[in-house]
Amino acid sequence: MDDAWSMLLIIVESGSWFAPVLFVFLHVFRQFILIPPAVVCVAGGLLFGVVPGIIYSMLGLTGASILFYFLMEKIPDTMQKLSRLKKRLMGRFRDLTVLQVALLRLIPLIHYQLLSFCLYERKKEFKEFMMASFLANIPFVIFFTIFGERIGRFDALAGSFVVICLLLLTYLFREKSTLIKWRKFFDTTP
Repeated sequence: MDDAWSMLLIIVESGSWFAPVLFVFLHVFRQFILIPPAVVCVAGGLLFGVVPGIIYSMLGLTGASILFYFLMEKIPDTMQKLSRLKKRLMGRFRDLTVLQVALLRLIPLIHYQLLSFCLYERKKEFKEFMMASFLANIPFVIFFTIFGERIGRFDALAGSFVVICLLLLTYLFREKSTLIKWRKFFDTTP
C-alpha cells in the first residue's frame, strides 16, 4: 500500500494531467469499490490543494451522480433495496429536502447512496436531479476538502458536538408539511 501511495504522490508532484483524470475517475467508480466519498475528498485536498481538490471532487461526484441516476433506472433491485432502507430509517411519508440532504452528507456515518436515492425519489427528471445533487454536494466537498486533515484531530467531544449540530440543523430545515393521500394513509401493507 505504501508503494501505491508513493507512486500516486510522484504522479501528482510531476504535474501530469493524468493525476486529476485518475482522481475524477476514482470518484466516479469509488461506489463500486466501497470507498467512502469523504475519504476521496480528503485525499483530493491533501494531494492537489484546496481549490483544485474542490474542483476535481465536484467533477467526480457529478460524474458519480450521473452514473447513479442511470443505474437506478437499469437496476430495479437496487432501487427497491434503497427504498426499503429509506422506509425503515425515515418512514414511508418522509421526503428529505435538498438542504437536508446537504447537511446529512456532512455526517460520514450516513450512507451517501441512500441520500442520493432520497434526491432521486424527489427529483425524477434528470436535469432536476443533477441540479439538486450538485447543490447537495457543494458543502460536502468544501467541508471534507478543506477541513479533512483536521477531522482526525477532533476529540470525541468535539466530534459529537458537530454531529449533534448537523442533526439539529437537519431537523430545523425539514419540510414543514406532509401531504398524505387518503388511500395511502389507510394502507395496511408494510
